Amino acid sequence: MSSLASLRQAKRNDWCLINSLRILASVTALVGVLITVFVLKEALPALQSIGMLRFFGDDAWYPLEGQFNLVPILLGTVLTALGGVAIATPLGLLSALFCQFYAPNILASSYQRLLELLAGIPSVVYGFWGLVVLVPKINQLHPPGQSLLAGILILSLMILPTVALLSTASLGDVPKAYLQGADALSLSRWTTLTRLVIPTARSGLITAIILATGRALGETMAVLMVCGNVVQIPNSVFDPVRSLAANIALEMAYATTDHRSVLFISGLVLLALVGLLVMMASVLGSEEREKTRGI
Repeated sequence: MSSLASLRQAKRNDWCLINSLRILASVTALVGVLITVFVLKEALPALQSIGMLRFFGDDAWYPLEGQFNLVPILLGTVLTALGGVAIATPLGLLSALFCQFYAPNILASSYQRLLELLAGIPSVVYGFWGLVVLVPKINQLHPPGQSLLAGILILSLMILPTVALLSTASLGDVPKAYLQGADALSLSRWTTLTRLVIPTARSGLITAIILATGRALGETMAVLMVCGNVVQIPNSVFDPVRSLAANIALEMAYATTDHRSVLFISGLVLLALVGLLVMMASVLGSEEREKTRGI
C-alpha cells in the first residue's frame, strides 16, 4: 500500500509540475503578444497618416519638421550589430574551443567564471568605460572618437561572453564516443575539431551567434554613450552613427503626435528583427534535431 501511495503522490507531483510549467509558458507568451500588440497599436497612427514609403524616401530625420527618414538609423543599428558579431564570433568560438579541449580544468573553470562575470556587468558600465577610455583612444587615432568603430568594439566586448558560454555548452554536448573514435583513428586535434566537433555542434554554435546578434541589435545605453548619435549614413567606421534603440531613448521624452508614433515604429522594427533571428534559431534547431533522429 505504501508503494502505491508513493506512486500516486509522484504522479500528482508530476501533474502539478507539468501544469505549472504550462501556465508559466502561457503567461510568458501572453506577455510577449501583449507587448507586440501595444507597440503596433501605438505605431498605427503614423502608419496611417505618414505611410511606409516616407520612412525610406524623406530627405532626413527631422521629426519636428515632419521628416522621418529611418534609413540612416536602421543602417547604423545593423552596422554596429554586425560589426560586433564579426569580432565576437571568432573570439568566442576560440575561447570555447580553448576551454573545452585545451585548457587545464582549473584554468578553464576560472576563465568561464570570468566570462560569466562579464555577462553580468550592466551595459551602462560598458558604455561608461567606453566613453572615458575607448573613445579618447579612437579620438587620438581619428576624431571625433564617438563613432561606429567605438560602438562595434563595445558591442563585441558585451556579446563575447554570450557567444563563448553558449558555444562552450554546445561543444560540451558533442558525444564522447565521437571523440573516442577520433582518438582510435589517431586523428590530429585540429582535424578532430574542424572535421568532427564543430560540424556536430554547428546548430548550437549558430544559435549562439543569432542570440548574440539579437542582444547587439537591442542594446541601448552603451551604444548611446559611445556612438555619437548623429543621424547620418557613415562613410567610414570613424563617423558617428545613431541606432534605433538609442534614438528611442533620446527622443521619447519630448516626442508627441506623429513623432511619438514613429518612435514606436522604430521599436516595431527592432521587434521584427529580433523575432526574425529567433525564428532562424528555431528552424536551425529543428533541422538539427531531425538530422539527429535520422541518424
